[in-house]
Amino acid sequence: MSLRDKVDKIKPHFMPGGRFARLRSVFQGFDSFLFVPDRVTFKGSHIRDSIDLKRVMIIVVLALVPALLFGMYNTGLQHFRSIGVDPLFWQAFWFGFLKVLPLIIVSYLVGLGIEFVSAQIKGHEIYEGYLVTGMIIPLIVPIDIPLWMLALAIAFSVILGKEIFGGTGMNIFNPALLTRAFLFFSYPKWMSGNEVWIEGMVKGAGIVDGFSGATPLAYAAAGEISKIPSIFEMFIGTIPGSVGETSVLMILLGAAILIVTGVGSWKIMVSVFAGGAFMGILLNMFSVNDYMALPFYYHFVMGGFAFGAVFMATDPVTAAQTEKGKWIYGFLIGLFSILFRVLNPAYPEGVMLAILMMNLFAPLIDHYVVQANIRRRMRRAVPTGAGQ
Repeated sequence: MSLRDKVDKIKPHFMPGGRFARLRSVFQGFDSFLFVPDRVTFKGSHIRDSIDLKRVMIIVVLALVPALLFGMYNTGLQHFRSIGVDPLFWQAFWFGFLKVLPLIIVSYLVGLGIEFVSAQIKGHEIYEGYLVTGMIIPLIVPIDIPLWMLALAIAFSVILGKEIFGGTGMNIFNPALLTRAFLFFSYPKWMSGNEVWIEGMVKGAGIVDGFSGATPLAYAAAGEISKIPSIFEMFIGTIPGSVGETSVLMILLGAAILIVTGVGSWKIMVSVFAGGAFMGILLNMFSVNDYMALPFYYHFVMGGFAFGAVFMATDPVTAAQTEKGKWIYGFLIGLFSILFRVLNPAYPEGVMLAILMMNLFAPLIDHYVVQANIRRRMRRAVPTGAGQ
């Protein structure tokens, strides 16, 4: 008997009138995860293609895998460097794997658990939207963040940032960024500083002389521009930082997957970098301090700029929907990211705040784009009987 036959055999128990009817949404969630749903639309358009929410989410998760795997290796590498050991590749990767895995487990257990409970309460289906969010969250937090803090932040973002608006597809803010924002403003000590990015030693002890856990952004914010790693090292990603944000090379590999499959908007990605370049060059023209004089392309490989442009600015739910709106939306994200980063020494990473702010204004951008298009069409229209 095939797996499909076995699932169909127990299906009646979860339907109305069945023994486990209360768990119908849970059963449907697992069923849609394993197989293509056999349902069609009940009203409106009945046009379908081969892409559904589940496949879109899986493609994004696959695009995140290169950054995840490299992040595991880099976590181990930074740990061993901090204690003066030159590790083998697998030694560093295994150490990082064991440190990152609990973050992933907590992320999915808490987030999916809340979504399952919410679906049961509302009697709705369980959607696959959290598959991506649950993978992004461990990639944008410090490796040694306490698991209870992570769980609390995830609960906050899923309940107040997603479910309260109606669930998947209805949220106005990116849940992963809300998680990071909650941690940053509630527990700033755990989200900044030199040692929060390194796992495996007692804070302030056991670190070899000459090693610093400071990120490139931390050096830049402190005015220590000369200590910033080389462009090549930052592009490859062998530097302290969040698990998935250090390697621009792996992020661009993920971007290629999203663009080729048509899942991610290349217009938003390109416009984010264009906006960042514009603001970086503008600041270079003034160069009041060393940070403002930093070449604009350095910002592309520092912090979470590239990761935010590829995986979070392109969120189809919270981003602009119109084609022209995507260019405006992405450009402003890049512009404000560099502006916040350089001009606010208390907040060295501006990408998170910029994306959250533009999440709020995305509907307004689309509204004005649509209205402008309507006005152009009205001007082109010729009234019936005109000229007679």
